[in-house]
This record gives sequence, structure tokens and C-alpha cells, in this order.
Amino acid sequence: MKTLSWLIAVLLLLGPALQTVTAQPQKDTQKTNIEKTKIQIAKLGIGEKARATVTTKAGTKTKGYIYSAGDDDFVMRDRKTNAATSIRYEDVAKVDGNRGHSVMRNVLIAVGIGAAVTLSAVYLAILRNER
Repeated sequence: MKTLSWLIAVLLLLGPALQTVTAQPQKDTQKTNIEKTKIQIAKLGIGEKARATVTTKAGTKTKGYIYSAGDDDFVMRDRKTNAATSIRYEDVAKVDGNRGHSVMRNVLIAVGIGAAVTLSAVYLAILRNER
């Protein structure tokens, strides 16, 4: 009975830890779309590792990396052809960057740690009951 109580306590402690890893920051509703786009581009950075797919309001998609960013527009270069495309912030409908994988990776790490702790607790409980 004591081991079961301990196991339940461990599981209750892991619940909030997993929720904090998956929590997303709330969007500020007062920022305009242009400001949001500028922030997204700034987070991606500049250079060949700053890969993104930008969809404009006209429906065209541009894939590549962010070469430079200014006050009114930014330049993307295609990774294969190295062709430059200048895009105004106000024309951007959506920015898909390469940052989406880090959240999933962190969630999987937290789940793995939780599973390891749970399995260890069960194993210890079994060992104690055999004595």
C-alpha cells in the first residue's frame, strides 16, 4: 500500500511538469500582422540555417533561407538556385520556419523521462514486495 501511494505521488508530480513543457505562450492580440511577421523573421535569424517557407497574401509560396531583413521587407534566397526574392512584410500571410521541431523534441524528452521514472518506480516496488 505504501508503494502504491508513492507511485501515485510520483505520477501526480509529473503531470504539471509535462504541462509546462507543452504550454504555448499566449499571442498578444494588439500586435499587427506586420509586427508579428517581423518577429517571426527575426526569430528565424539570417543565413543558410534560417530556412523558411513564406506564403504571401496572393497565394505564392517561397521556400529557401532568409538572406537579409530590413524595416519594410526581407530577402529570401532559394537553396538550390540561389535566386533572391524580396518580400514586403505587409504581403506575408504565413511564415513556416524550421523551429517547429524543437517543441516536439522537448515533449518527447519529457515523456521519455516520465516513462523512465515510472518504470523505475514500478521496478523498485516489485523488488520491495519480493523481500
